[in-house]
Amino acid sequence: MSSNQTVAPATILIVDDTPENITTLGDLLQPYYTLRVAINGARALASANSDQRPDLILLDVMMPEMDGYTVISRLRENPHTAEIPVIFVTALDATDDETHGLELGAADYITKPLRPAIVLARVRSQLELKLARDRMRDQNLWLEAEVARRMKQNQLIQDASMRALASLAETRDNETGNHILRTQGYVEVLCRELARMHHPEVLDTHCIELITKAAPLHDIGKVGIPDQILLKPGKLTEEEWAIMRTHSALGAEAIRRAIQDEADQSVFDFLHVAMKIAHYHHEKWDGSGYPEGLAGENIPLPARLMALADVFDALINRRCYKKAMPLEQAVTVIQDGKGKHFDPMIVDAFSNCLEQFISIALRYADTEFESAY
Repeated sequence: MSSNQTVAPATILIVDDTPENITTLGDLLQPYYTLRVAINGARALASANSDQRPDLILLDVMMPEMDGYTVISRLRENPHTAEIPVIFVTALDATDDETHGLELGAADYITKPLRPAIVLARVRSQLELKLARDRMRDQNLWLEAEVARRMKQNQLIQDASMRALASLAETRDNETGNHILRTQGYVEVLCRELARMHHPEVLDTHCIELITKAAPLHDIGKVGIPDQILLKPGKLTEEEWAIMRTHSALGAEAIRRAIQDEADQSVFDFLHVAMKIAHYHHEKWDGSGYPEGLAGENIPLPARLMALADVFDALINRRCYKKAMPLEQAVTVIQDGKGKHFDPMIVDAFSNCLEQFISIALRYADTEFESAY
């Protein structure tokens, strides 16, 4: 704050039903603070709950209809007034009375007859404490906003870097980055429908976010496959197919090596999911897939989701070794694979969400799919 700026004086609400007490406190505090007055509890609550909240309340205990103890209890129950510091001003002298007031949330206790030096010191002390709390609260809010901003920025950078890496593998495979966007969209749709159908306790919002975020890395291992195999227009030989099949293990191993030396593995949750997807998305429900021949629920759920998404997209789009398949035929292939290639529940989710699949396919379409559809 620049030196020519002035700080408005603190506002103090005096609550007392005796005019003489109000006058005494007013004469004492008026030179230093902005004062407001309430002559009973109801008016005190209304004034405290106004848009111009006081910085401090001097509250008499012994008042008719609503005593100070009731007033402070009401203040503390209201989130709008709960943090306003209250100093009780009372003729009561008993320790039990003071203890009760402090238990209800009073910041301090001043007994009558009032001693000016004591009143000014107690008021100043409570206002300084409130100012310090307000500054700390504002600083914490700023820090929270700054942390959220930086986390969002880091998330965007992380997502962009991940997609760039995934696109590298797709580009080598003579595919466009749209394959990544399509399969990621399919996986998210399947996750949400499967959660609705069967697994809301397993596929919660965080889990769906992790799986969806990890999906683009499913074929990252293709960067390790030679071009003469990866881009071969015809059918692969048995030897070539054996090499092609290694891309799943290569992808998982590449991700594992990237994070193995980090002490805090929790920050790489989505990469652990990505390892499962990369490694197992060519496994089949009946155990006839690769690389390990896993079957049924032994195949990690993220990989089962990706298996269907990846096959569906491969069917309806051109590859270097085949033409795009008409949509209706591709849907039949997926549904015929229920309980064989694919998890039956995931096929059911696919059938329920076919319109969403078509929408995603069209949104990120290659020309071949548009003509096929």
